[in-house]
Amino acid sequence: MTALAPARLAPPAPVRPRGPRLRRRLGSVLLGAAAIVVFVASVFPVYWMVNTSLQPNSEVRGSELHFWPDNATIENYAAVIFGSGRVPFLPALGNSLIITLLTVAVSLVFAFLAALAVTRFRFRTRAAFIITILLVQMIPAEAMIISIFRLVDGWHLLNSIIGLTAVYVATVLPFTIWTLRGFVNGVPIELEEAGMIDGLSRSQAFWRITFPLLAPGLVATGVFGFIQAWNEFVFALVLNPRPEAMTLPVWLRTFLDPNGGINWSELMAGSTLVAIPVVIFFLIIQGRMTSGLVSGAVKG
Repeated sequence: MTALAPARLAPPAPVRPRGPRLRRRLGSVLLGAAAIVVFVASVFPVYWMVNTSLQPNSEVRGSELHFWPDNATIENYAAVIFGSGRVPFLPALGNSLIITLLTVAVSLVFAFLAALAVTRFRFRTRAAFIITILLVQMIPAEAMIISIFRLVDGWHLLNSIIGLTAVYVATVLPFTIWTLRGFVNGVPIELEEAGMIDGLSRSQAFWRITFPLLAPGLVATGVFGFIQAWNEFVFALVLNPRPEAMTLPVWLRTFLDPNGGINWSELMAGSTLVAIPVVIFFLIIQGRMTSGLVSGAVKG
């Protein structure tokens, strides 16, 4: 009979120090708390604007704070939209929509062509063109308000959609070109060359392969142009001061009474109405941006 070998005991599992694990958990908790604080700080002004717009002006001007509209009413919105005591809302909304959409469309077309020229072609003044874009972007737009006013006045385009749109396009264009240049430069030209080897022409290779990859960049720059044109106030106030030519930011100014009799509920209702088209735009763009990213990855 053979002797049984003594059983071998498994070595004990190493005990991991709890210090690093606790530090990681503590770090995660602190980051989560910081994210919640930033979220609340960002959302609370919007909530307070909507909350104030649903309260009667007597409650808003009272000494007691109302964190919830106890006596919610939509009379403020009705007064803002259909009231006859100030500049009407719908013409200002139409002006803002037309000017903003024209600014985004025109600036994207010119910026896209300029970004392609700077990225895909080599010419002598290429570096000077890029530096000029940066220098123009550094100049504050308000510093040129007098010269722009005289220029637009000389063209007889004051209080017109075309004049303000041209100014907005000139303001948005430098940053749009610079942003699109980065997106175009990130798409390898070898993709177009591979498509041309497979039998596509240069234009077909660009539209079928390169352009879908650039769709997210066009959406991102379009969002920037939309925000800047929609929220711009100074040029709109100087160039389009007439009631029939006002945009929404200038229209909100009509709620301010220099004598102190401001109806804060109606002012917040007007501000909420101004913010609604931006929210709708972002809801639409969000899906477009996701589909553009997926389509570009598949095409590549």
